[in-house]
Amino acid sequence: MTLGKNRSFLIALLISLGAILWLFSGALLGDSPEPKLQKEPVRLEAAERRPEVRVRRQSAETHVIELVINGRTEPDREIQLRSEQPGMVVELPVKKGDWVEEGTLVVQLEDRDRSAAVAEARALLASRELEYNAAAQLRERGHAAATQHAAARAQLEQAQAALRRAEIAQAQLSIKAPFSGILEERLVELGDLLQVGDPVGRLVDLDPLIAVASVSERDVGELELGASGEARLASGEVRDGTIRFIARTADPASRTFRVELALPNPDSSLKAGITATLRLPLREVQAHLISPAILVLSDEGPVGVRSVNDEGVVEFHPVQILEQRPEGVWVAGLPQEVRLITVGQEYVEDGQPVIAVDEAEVAARREGRES
Repeated sequence: MTLGKNRSFLIALLISLGAILWLFSGALLGDSPEPKLQKEPVRLEAAERRPEVRVRRQSAETHVIELVINGRTEPDREIQLRSEQPGMVVELPVKKGDWVEEGTLVVQLEDRDRSAAVAEARALLASRELEYNAAAQLRERGHAAATQHAAARAQLEQAQAALRRAEIAQAQLSIKAPFSGILEERLVELGDLLQVGDPVGRLVDLDPLIAVASVSERDVGELELGASGEARLASGEVRDGTIRFIARTADPASRTFRVELALPNPDSSLKAGITATLRLPLREVQAHLISPAILVLSDEGPVGVRSVNDEGVVEFHPVQILEQRPEGVWVAGLPQEVRLITVGQEYVEDGQPVIAVDEAEVAARREGRES
C-alpha cells in the first residue's frame, strides 16, 4: 500500500516537471520576433571640390627666329707670295708664323746687276734731258725743225720709261707683304735659286675671321647684310659677328648660297679652317619662353600647354616649338597674356573647372612659414 502511493507521487511529480519545462521552453525558444532597429540612411553628399593647380602669369615677348647652320672659318684674306724676278735668296728676315705689317720685307733676292741697270738708265735719262732741252731752245730760236724737237722728246720719254723698268725690276728683288697678316708658310731657304712665279710663302689675314656657311634658297631671302649673328666654334669659343656678304647666285651643284659672318679677331687667336655653328637672324615673332616640363599632349596628338582662363576653366593651346635653349623652350601659338599651368597640368582636362593658385602666392606662403 505504501509502495503504490509512492509510485503515484513520483508520476505526478514527473508530470508537473514536464509541464513546467514545456512552459519555459515556449518562453525561451518561442518565435516572437525581436524588435528591428530602423536605421535612417545617412547621405553624406560631399561638396564638389575643384582640383587645385599652380599657375604662372606670362606675357609674350619679341623673339628672333634664328637659322642655325654648320659652317667653317676662313681667313679674311690669303695670298701666295711669289717671285717676280729670277735670283738667289740672300735674306729671310721673317720666320714662319710671324706677324708682319704691310710693306714688311719677307724675302730678299740677290741684286747682282739690277743696281747697275738702274744707274745706266738714270745716266741715259740725264743725257736725253740735255738733248731735249737743247732741241727746245733751238726750236724757239728757229734753228731746228719741229721734227728734231719731236724726236728729242721721244728719246727723252723712252729714257724715262727705261729707268722706270729698271727701278721696278730692282724693287721686285724685295718680296714684301702686300697687307698686314701672319706668314703662315715660308717655302724658301737661304741660297735657293728662284725663277719667275716660284712660291716663297703664304700670308693670311685673320682679322676679321670669316665664318662661312651655305644657306638654302628657302632661308637666304630672310637674311640681311649688316645683321648681327653668332658663331660657336668647335673649340668652344663663342663670338658675335656681322653678316658682311650674301651671295646673289647659288652654287650650281648644291643650290645653296654662300653667306659670310665677319668675327672680330684683333689678336688672331681664333683659327681658320675649323668647324663653326652659325646662328643667323631671320625674323622677329611674338613668343613665350616656357619650361619644357609643362608641355603636354592633347588627346588628338598635338603638343601644347594648358592654361586657366578668367572663369577658372582649363584650356588647351597647341603650340609651335621655335627654339630650344638652356633656359627653356620658345613657343608660338599662345595668347599675348596667359596663365600657364605649371603644376598639375597632367591631371586636368580641357574645360574642367579648377582652382588656380599663383606661383608667387605659393612662394610667399613658403617664405612666411620659413620665417
